Amino acid sequence: MAPVSCDDDARGARFDALEAPGARFWLSDLTGARFEQTSLADVVMRGVDLSNADVDGDLRGLVLNGVAVAPLVEAELDRRHPGRASRRSPDPAAQLAAFEAAQRAWDATIDRAASRPALRDARADGEWSIAQTLRHLVFATDGWLRHAVLGLPDAFAPIGLPFTEWWDQAAGLGVDVAATPTWDEVLAVRAERTAQVRAFLADVSREHFAAPPAGLPPWHDDGTADLSAWSVARCLGVIGNEEWEHLRFTMRDLDAVERGLAP
Repeated sequence: MAPVSCDDDARGARFDALEAPGARFWLSDLTGARFEQTSLADVVMRGVDLSNADVDGDLRGLVLNGVAVAPLVEAELDRRHPGRASRRSPDPAAQLAAFEAAQRAWDATIDRAASRPALRDARADGEWSIAQTLRHLVFATDGWLRHAVLGLPDAFAPIGLPFTEWWDQAAGLGVDVAATPTWDEVLAVRAERTAQVRAFLADVSREHFAAPPAGLPPWHDDGTADLSAWSVARCLGVIGNEEWEHLRFTMRDLDAVERGLAP
């Protein structure tokens, strides 16, 4: 394909839902660009400058200067966060231990926000506040445990917060993305959901844990999903991963917000 030159100055431009698979950037300046909810799978970069780049995402298969990055990053995150390594274990007792470790860290983080109300709804660099994040974890638990594994008819709490790509469909699940629950209301629903995960992991048999779930969350199932490729353990592992990843994001963002608040 012949090169297409762009003489327009695109600094500060915003590209929403841009479809550009196979595009090639040559002698282009993307300094300060921000990519959110964007697929960069199979991207090849040669001779690029990633100085001070900040990346959060799925690093499976990522190679930098000939080194596979994901195993190194995972090992370091596990070192920093004891208990995290078992969040996707096929053993329910190990998953429960990982979940409990995450909750101890979450309790400390929630106490931090509770002691300084300005932190509860504050957002750093457009990311979710801690209150919004807790609502998202409610939504994740509702989708992966209450809906997919338990098959409950009213699985979703109205105050749950889905990922942005699913906001338009959320009403069909009984979720109100425009809801403005109080801090205490968020904590109450969050406590109910964490108790349900604990109880399930404590009681589930190894056989059930290894078996396929009753279904999958609606955003993961277009009616053709192969449930044999899934297990209850894998569904609960998604919840465990969400707990640890969003804890990391929240701690990062609270630090950034607190730096900007008056002492």
